[in-house]
Amino acid sequence: MNKEKQRIAIAEACGWKPNPFQMDMRGQVFPQSPPDYLHDLNAMAKAEKVLILDCEWSTYLDRLSVIVAEGSLVHATSAQRAEAFLRTIGKWEDDE
Repeated sequence: MNKEKQRIAIAEACGWKPNPFQMDMRGQVFPQSPPDYLHDLNAMAKAEKVLILDCEWSTYLDRLSVIVAEGSLVHATSAQRAEAFLRTIGKWEDDE
């Protein structure tokens, strides 16, 4: 699953809806993009709050521990957390 698809899938799970264009204070139009969950631990911390059910947290932590393998969950990268999040909510797509 490519990085952009991951970002969009996480954002949509958090309630983000694509809005093709936003306007800045000078009236310039620019495309709106979701947060960079794969490189921003703060963004992933907000996304993790979507997993409110105990069973979701348990599944998330189990999947994260497999992804991190030998390391500590505390030191999991935002990309590792993103993959575990998407696998937990059933949105991860394996590349063919």
